[in-house]
Amino acid sequence: MKIIWVKSGGLLPLNHGGRIRSYHLAKELTAHHDVSLFTFASEAEDPIPAHNPLKQIFQKVICLPIKIPKARSLRESLYYARNLISSLPYSASKYGQLWIGRELRAVLAQDNYDLLLCDFLLTAAVVPWDWPHPKVLFTHNIEAAIWEQYYRVSKNPIWKAVSYREYRMLERMEREHVSRADHVLAVSQNDRDFFLRYTKRERMSVIPTGVDTEYFHPNIGKEDPESIVFTGSMDWLANEDGILFFVEKVLPLVRYRFPRAKLSVVGRRPSERLKKIGAREQGVEITGTVDDIRPYLARCCVYVVPLLVGGGTRIKIFEAMAAGKAVVSTTIGAEGLPVEPEENILLADDPESMAKSIVELLKDSARRARIGASARRLVAESYSWKSVGKTLASVLESAAAGFQQTMQEKETS
Repeated sequence: MKIIWVKSGGLLPLNHGGRIRSYHLAKELTAHHDVSLFTFASEAEDPIPAHNPLKQIFQKVICLPIKIPKARSLRESLYYARNLISSLPYSASKYGQLWIGRELRAVLAQDNYDLLLCDFLLTAAVVPWDWPHPKVLFTHNIEAAIWEQYYRVSKNPIWKAVSYREYRMLERMEREHVSRADHVLAVSQNDRDFFLRYTKRERMSVIPTGVDTEYFHPNIGKEDPESIVFTGSMDWLANEDGILFFVEKVLPLVRYRFPRAKLSVVGRRPSERLKKIGAREQGVEITGTVDDIRPYLARCCVYVVPLLVGGGTRIKIFEAMAAGKAVVSTTIGAEGLPVEPEENILLADDPESMAKSIVELLKDSARRARIGASARRLVAESYSWKSVGKTLASVLESAAAGFQQTMQEKETS
């Protein structure tokens, strides 16, 4: 098949979970089909020349620069105010610019593609849904649910109002595009079950999270005693909120038993608030962007995922598991992953339980090693990108065949 993969926000560099998943799945798909990439990214944060290596992977690469206001800037506030009269949620409107939709239509008119894959809900704003070929929506999250949780937990009245509006508009956008797509991909059974309220079961498939099990592997080197690590994009609010919770509520309880316990927070674009915590709190390291997270994984004794709000790709957990690390996560942090509590992960949802789990692992190196080895086996046997990519190729082939059958039935009826 000739497939066009359409994605907002660019594909390189591989500095957050959504890009990592999209890159590896799209790359694996090229082993089975002719795949072209159409993407549009911030000209300031993700320059177009950085995407040139993709030309060695895809049949064609169309990468367009767009102007997006810097996060938390005055310009973004003004942009958001203007968006109040838009029918789109803010997170979609800043990417879903009208001229991008026109460019995509021109590309589709020029080349004879068999299938369009819309990568992420926010990309749906530029997709021509009247295009007469199968259109597949790849949902990486339940976007509305993330913002609903922000709305419910926020204490700031302004942020609460912003979160409520985004939640309700994303809810409407999800309902519209999930019902409109010819086929929908979800990343977990939980997400699939949620979206079934908007579409038929036969039009939904699960494409699980994968991991590069060759790049991430157990390191036999010496662990740094009493070390705890979290990795993730720190400009993602769920990650920042989780780390603030951990530093304020969990880490003091861990240090009651292990006074020298250290926390490394590894990820791009930490806020000024997080930077100040790193400067103020002894034994708390806020790294910002790093070239390679593997040395941090290798040195850590315990990997933590203290998320309080759902969403995100949760690739971070599979990366830690592939590295053979014992993971302690909240239930929502590991939601949708095929993990077995006490076997290959520990789950804890309150500060006392999370601290207790971490302390027990810091005390017991044999248990850490046993849980880490079980975690590694799980991802290595079933969740390599090659394996998941084959599943995706099969699903898209079936979706295209189902679309053609539906069209033929309409013509003969």
